[in-house]
Amino acid sequence: MDAETDNGATLTGAGPEKHVVDIAGIMQAIPHRYPFLLIDRVVDLIKNVSAIGIKNVTINEGLFQGHFPGHPVMPGVLIIESMAQTAAVLVVETLGPDARGRVVYFMSVESAKFRRPVVPGDQMHVHVTKQRNRGNVWKFEAVVRVDGTAVAEAVFAAMIMDRVEQ
Repeated sequence: MDAETDNGATLTGAGPEKHVVDIAGIMQAIPHRYPFLLIDRVVDLIKNVSAIGIKNVTINEGLFQGHFPGHPVMPGVLIIESMAQTAAVLVVETLGPDARGRVVYFMSVESAKFRRPVVPGDQMHVHVTKQRNRGNVWKFEAVVRVDGTAVAEAVFAAMIMDRVEQ
């Protein structure tokens, strides 16, 4: 049976604590905003381990006006970006107060593969797992699923740094 903690996180059995980050929490964790905020919710977040980002793909997104007219397809680079944003929320949630005023930046992308197009009406489940971290450099693997089928995957690295104000 699941139990809820004082902070709203859900404990499942005797395993690690899992919790949900809603859109307000995502916007506190990462600086992205419309039209470049590419996750709507993070579920099953286990600090320092993994998280699942949810992206509801809708025809109302401006990118579909040009990619591609009459045949809307979610750009692969934006699918990769949704992986990075999910990973960034995982990093910030893991570090807690130590992440305040810091930003997670992409460093590298390896082994990216796209299995089938993502189209309006799809709901992407962005499964991100931490492989390791050394200091402020983190490495992840990710698989994006739609209706349980893998549509994209990648291995990537990111670095958390102090925000540079301009």
